[in-house]
Amino acid sequence: MTGYADMRNPPQPPYAEELRAALGRAVAGEVRFGPGDRAMYAHEASIFRQVPVGVVLPRDAGDVEAALAVCRRFGAPVLGRGCGTSLAGQSVNGAVVFDFTRHMDAIVGLDPERRTARVQPGVICDALRDAAEPYGLTFGPDPATHDHATLGGMIGNNSCGTHSAMAGKTVDNIEELEIVTYDGTRMRVGPTGEAELERIIMAGGRRGAIYAGLRRIRDAYAQVIRDGMPDIPRRVSGYNLDALLPENGFNVARALVGSESTLALTLEATCRLVESPPHRSLVVLGYPDIPSSGYDVPWLLGFGAIGLEFTSRHVVDNLRAKRFPAARDARLLPPGEAWLLMEFGGRTRREADAAARALIRALATLGVRSYPNGHAPPSHRFYDDPDEAAAVWEIRSNSAGTSRMPVGLGGHGGWPNWEDAAVAPERLGPYLRDFVHLLDRYGYDGVFYGHWGDGCVHCRIDFDLRTAEGVRKYRRFMEEAADLVVSYGGSLSGEHGDGHGRAELWPRMFPPELMRAFEEFKRLWDPEGRLNPHKLIDPYPLDAHLREGTAYRPEQPATVFAFPQDGGSFTEAAGRCFGVGTCRRTGGGFMCPSFMVTREEKHSTRGRARLLQEMCEATGPIRDRWRSDEVKESLDLCLACKGCRGDCPVRVDIATYKAEFLHHYYAGRLRPRQAYALGLIDVWARLASRVPGPVNAVTHAPGLHRLVKLAAGVAPERDVPRFARRTFTRMFAARARRGPDTAGPPVLLWPDTFVNHFEPGIAVAAVKVLEAAGFRVLIPDGALCCGRPLYDYGMLRLARRYLRRVLDGLRPYLEAGIPLVGLEPSCLAVFRDELTNLLPRDLDARRLHAQSFTLSEFLTGHAPDWPVPRLRRAALVQPHCHHHAVMGFDADRRLLRAVGLDLEIPDAGCCGMAGSFGYEAGERHRVSMAAGERVLLPAVRECPPDTLIIADGFSCRGQIADGTGRTALHLAEVLALAIREQRKDPT
Repeated sequence: MTGYADMRNPPQPPYAEELRAALGRAVAGEVRFGPGDRAMYAHEASIFRQVPVGVVLPRDAGDVEAALAVCRRFGAPVLGRGCGTSLAGQSVNGAVVFDFTRHMDAIVGLDPERRTARVQPGVICDALRDAAEPYGLTFGPDPATHDHATLGGMIGNNSCGTHSAMAGKTVDNIEELEIVTYDGTRMRVGPTGEAELERIIMAGGRRGAIYAGLRRIRDAYAQVIRDGMPDIPRRVSGYNLDALLPENGFNVARALVGSESTLALTLEATCRLVESPPHRSLVVLGYPDIPSSGYDVPWLLGFGAIGLEFTSRHVVDNLRAKRFPAARDARLLPPGEAWLLMEFGGRTRREADAAARALIRALATLGVRSYPNGHAPPSHRFYDDPDEAAAVWEIRSNSAGTSRMPVGLGGHGGWPNWEDAAVAPERLGPYLRDFVHLLDRYGYDGVFYGHWGDGCVHCRIDFDLRTAEGVRKYRRFMEEAADLVVSYGGSLSGEHGDGHGRAELWPRMFPPELMRAFEEFKRLWDPEGRLNPHKLIDPYPLDAHLREGTAYRPEQPATVFAFPQDGGSFTEAAGRCFGVGTCRRTGGGFMCPSFMVTREEKHSTRGRARLLQEMCEATGPIRDRWRSDEVKESLDLCLACKGCRGDCPVRVDIATYKAEFLHHYYAGRLRPRQAYALGLIDVWARLASRVPGPVNAVTHAPGLHRLVKLAAGVAPERDVPRFARRTFTRMFAARARRGPDTAGPPVLLWPDTFVNHFEPGIAVAAVKVLEAAGFRVLIPDGALCCGRPLYDYGMLRLARRYLRRVLDGLRPYLEAGIPLVGLEPSCLAVFRDELTNLLPRDLDARRLHAQSFTLSEFLTGHAPDWPVPRLRRAALVQPHCHHHAVMGFDADRRLLRAVGLDLEIPDAGCCGMAGSFGYEAGERHRVSMAAGERVLLPAVRECPPDTLIIADGFSCRGQIADGTGRTALHLAEVLALAIREQRKDPT
C-alpha cells in the first residue's frame, strides 16, 4: 500500500511541547495543543482525517507573522483554515492549524462607489453580503454554506455557489490580497502592469524574486497554460496560472485564489461587489430522470437566468426519511424525478416575472417534435407566492446536508470526494448519461444536486471506506470517473477544490508540461514545502488518511441509551456528524446557542460530536474515554436544548450524547451540588408543596435567599420560582369529588412537575380548553414525574426508573388507547424521544410515544371541527427548543393563526434558559443571558404592553420574566382567554 495508511494516529513531533510554549509567548491569540483541540481539528467535511500538531487562533495580522516566525524556527508545517467545511481534505493535515474565524473576522471597509470591500479572512460570507445589501450590492459567490463559510476559506477553495452564473467564481471577485508567505514575506498582490512588474523585480528582495519567478513561469508556459486548462465556467482544479497571462493582467491575487493554503496565508482581501437584483422570480422544471435535465441546459441558458440549479428525488426522499420540515414542501414541485430551479432577477417584480414568463411561454409553444432535445417538454411551475418560492429553495439548500444518512435510516450513503466535477454546460447531458452508467456499473448510489447552469455536478456516493475491497473499489472508481470527465474536456473540481481527494488525479487532467509549471509555482512560493504539505503538489494518495479506512477500529462502549437509529452504537451516533458546519451559524435557527455566544469550535455541535467520535477512536489523542476532561469541558456549556436534533442535517443529538457521557463520567463520583438541587427538583417540589408558604419565605427572604442560592448552585441574579399555594393535582382532586362537569371522549392531562407545583393555572386553563372542545379530562393517579431534569446531569439509571413508574401508572390509559396531552414541552419530549431510546423494546413505551400530544397537536388532530375561539391581539411567540426539535411547531403556528392573532415569531433560537442550565451560577448563567439577549429579550422589550407574549416552556417564561419583567402566557392560557373574550362578545 502507500505507507500512509499506518499513520492513522502519528505521534506528536518531538518539538511539539517546546513549539507550543514558544507560540504562547509570541502571540496574543490562543494557542491550543491539547488532545481535545487536536481531535476537533482532525476533521472537516471530507472523507479524510489527520490529527494536527496544534491550533493557533491569531488575533491580528501581527499574530500571524509572529506565529509563522516561531513555526519556521522549528520547521513546523502550517495551514490556514476557515470554517472547516472543506470537502477534499485541504483543511486537515499534520500541521499547525491557523484558525482565523474567532478573531480575524472584521469587514475592514466597504466602498459602494467603487463596489469593493476589504475583509479579514474570518469574515463570514453572509456578513459581507448583509453589509453590502443596503447599497443594492452583494458578494456574488454564495456556496451552500454561505451563512457560515468564511471568505478566507472561499478564497482558498475558489468557491462558487448558486449565483456564479451571475457573478462567477470567487477568483472572479477578488481584486487584491494581502498575504504572508511561510518565510515571512508580507505583501499586497493584485493586477500588475508590465511597468510595475519590472519595477517590483528591479527592487529585488524576496518580493522581487517571487515576481521574477512568476514572470518566468508565465513566459515559459504561456501557450501550455492556454491549451492545457479547460475553458469552462467551473474549472477549479489546478493553480490559476491563467491569471498571470498578459490578457488577464498578470493578476497575482487571482493566481493565488484556489491554492488551498499551499502557497501563502491570506491576511486581508479586497473583494469585488456586484449588483444584487432586488426582485427574484422562480420557475421549476420537472424531468423524468437526471440526464434529461442536463440535455436541456444549453437551450435554457438563453433565457438569462441568474441561477440555474438542480436537485433530485433522492434529496427529497432523504428529507422525508429524516423528517425534515422541508420534505412537506416537495408537494410544491412539479411532476418529475429531477428538477431544475431557474431564478430570474430584476429591478422590479414585473421585470423579474416577465423574464420567468418568457420561459413559460416558450415551453407552452413547443410540442414534442419541436422541443430542442426531441423528448416531451418538462413539467413546470411558476411561483408567484414568495413563501412557496422560499420553500422550494429550502429543498435545494438542504441537498448537501441531507445526503448522508444515519445507519438506522439507510446506512452510510452520501460520502463526498467525487463531489463536484464540471464540464461545459453544452456537454452536460451526455456527461450525466455516461456518469450515471459508471455509477450503475460500480453498484454505487449517488445523491445528485448541483449548478447545472455552469455544468457543475455534485454527487454524494455511498462508498464503502471500511473494508479493503471497498477502498480498492473506491480508488478504481475515482480513476475511471476522472478519465470520464477529462474525456468531456471537464474539470475534476468545479467548486470545492482538489486538496487531498483529487490532486493525485491531476496528471490525468493536465499535460506533463503544465504539471511542471504547477510544481515550479509551488516551489517559488513555498520552497521548503511547509505550507499545507502534500496537498495539491506531491499529494497524499487519495486512499490515505481516510476518516474510516481499513485501520478504523473504534471502540463500541456499553451505554444506557439504546441508540436504535444508529444500530445500537454510540460510536455511530456521534459519527453522524460529517462536518457540514450548519451549527457554526452565528444567527438564525436553534443550533447552536452556545457557539453563537462563544464562537468556539468546542462549543459547536460539530466540535462536540468530533470530540465524542475521537473519544471512541482506539488510538486517538483522547485516551481517557468517558473520563475525558476535554470532552467534559466541551459539553459543560451545551444547553441540552436539542436544537441540533431539530436543525442538524443528520440529526446529531448532543443533548442525548451529553447525558450518556455524564452518566459514565460521574460513575462512582459525587456530582456537583446543582445536580442534586436542580436535577431532583420533583423531590424538593413534592416536599415544598406541603408547606409552600414557609418555603417561599425562606427562598425569597432578604439575606437568606442568597444563602439558599449559594447552597443550590443557583446564580444569584436569578429569581427562584415560587411554589404554588395549591398544586394542580389537589385542585383537580377537589373538583373531581364534586363530580364530572362534562361527558365526551376521555383525554389524559399530564400534570408535570413544573405546571403542577409552580404554575397550576396553566393546567386549569388547559382543562377549560379541553372541556370546551368536548373532552372529558382525566389525570393520572399518584405522583409521577418524567424525570426531565435528570438527563441534564447524566442520572440515566434513575431516569429509567422514573419512566418505568410512569408506564406502570399509565398502563390502564395506554391499554385503553386514551391520548395524553402534555403542557410542558420538555416533559412531553421525554415521552416522544428519550422514552423509546431508553426502553426501545417496551410496548407500553411505544404506546405512550404514539399517544402523547402537545395541546395544539391534540386540538388540531382530535378536534378538527371545534370552532376555535377568536382573539384579535398582537402576539410574540417563543417556541420551546424541545418543542421545535422533537414535536415540531407547525400545529401551534396553525392554531394560533386560527385564533386570529397577529403573530410575530422572531428567529430567536433558544431562549438561553434551557431548563436548569440558565439557573446555574457562573459561566452557564452568562451564556444563558447572552443567548437570550441575542434576539429574544430585545424583541420582547420592544413589544407594546398589550402584545401577548406566548411561551409554552417553563424555562422560556422564566427567562423572559428575569430578562424583561414581562409575563409570558402558555398556549392554554391564551385559548382560555380567547374563550372568555368570546363569551363576553358572542358576536
